[in-house]
Amino acid sequence: MAGEPDSLALERRLETLLEQDRFEPPAAFVKSAELSNRAIYAEAAADSPAWWGERALELDWATPFTTTLDDSGAPFYKWFEDGQLNASYNCLDRHVEAGLGDRVAYHWFGEEGEQRDITYAQLLADVQRTANALKARGVGAGDVVGIYLPMIPEVVVAMLACARIGAPHNVVFGGFSPESVRERMEVSKAKALFVPDGARRKGKTAPIKSEVDGSMSELDDLETIFVVRNTGIETPMTEGRDVWLDEICAEVEGECPAEPLGAEHPLFILYSSGSTAKPKGILHTTGGYMTGVAWTYKAVFDIKPESDVWFCSADVGWVTGHSYIVYGPLANAATSVMYEGAPDYPHKGIWWELIERSKTTIFYTAPTAIRACMKWGAEFPNKYDLSSLRLLGTVGEPINPKAWL
Repeated sequence: MAGEPDSLALERRLETLLEQDRFEPPAAFVKSAELSNRAIYAEAAADSPAWWGERALELDWATPFTTTLDDSGAPFYKWFEDGQLNASYNCLDRHVEAGLGDRVAYHWFGEEGEQRDITYAQLLADVQRTANALKARGVGAGDVVGIYLPMIPEVVVAMLACARIGAPHNVVFGGFSPESVRERMEVSKAKALFVPDGARRKGKTAPIKSEVDGSMSELDDLETIFVVRNTGIETPMTEGRDVWLDEICAEVEGECPAEPLGAEHPLFILYSSGSTAKPKGILHTTGGYMTGVAWTYKAVFDIKPESDVWFCSADVGWVTGHSYIVYGPLANAATSVMYEGAPDYPHKGIWWELIERSKTTIFYTAPTAIRACMKWGAEFPNKYDLSSLRLLGTVGEPINPKAWL
């Protein structure tokens, strides 16, 4: 009806769509899709290990594998066990070597409006220096490294630096308490930990390093805390244990070759939230995980790295962030958006503003977030040009029909 509010018009449209049982993708989308032949389902079902073996060949292997799946110890399956590769190399070096060093890996947006564009070449340079910083402090293959950082580019650098030298990373969600960090570092026997001086959240700065200090002194295995200059606040430093990341990176060599690692070498440990019991750690190894996330990211989201801009609103502290902010996109040489802040700061339209500014083509978020945006009202997305979007995805929980629409 003419003149009715946007929210009412949207409600009427949703009620009409709820009566529809099936929604076919647009013909033009199907025509240009990376995968459009449904025979792939039967091929995968006919011989799943062989089918995934073919997908694994899309990665670069230092030593090619000759076996795909060893299920003799089920449910402890082993994939590509006699092969060697490096996750950091597959996310960075091979793209730079292919001439894609100037491609933007991340459009990073700070919650106060800042923007940094980090190319693949820049990311590789930072990762190599950080990897050498880890080695300079005695961290090597098999040593667990904790990462307790906000949504800033350094969190990706730290993860890939660990992967480069074979040190499994243990990322802790930035919203968890210092005591939760201590518990995860203690259980995993972490040898080093990355923290920021401070972290911003909705206009306020939390003194993260100061808060963490009180819990970490009891940990015998923790030898080094790397401190990232993020907010510039005054920060206590414990002599012999704490180092500024930028200072040690300036002292080490700029080149750090990626170490070939067995496909079953641990890539990371990630702990559950612990909301119902003690946190439980899940270990992901390199070959199978990288094969899975690299291919599912490409196939499920129809990624066209030369033209798409990808925005996953998850936090890197969860497995969705590991897979679809870091390893999946980077393995495919994609360009991603990373946002430091909350979905309602500095205003409830910030996601839509960032989509307009970055010309995001694919947006991936959670049903809970969609329902929050619905509650806030259509006036927020309607303020921005969202015409660049071609695909939306949701993750983490079942989605109700109204939120899907």
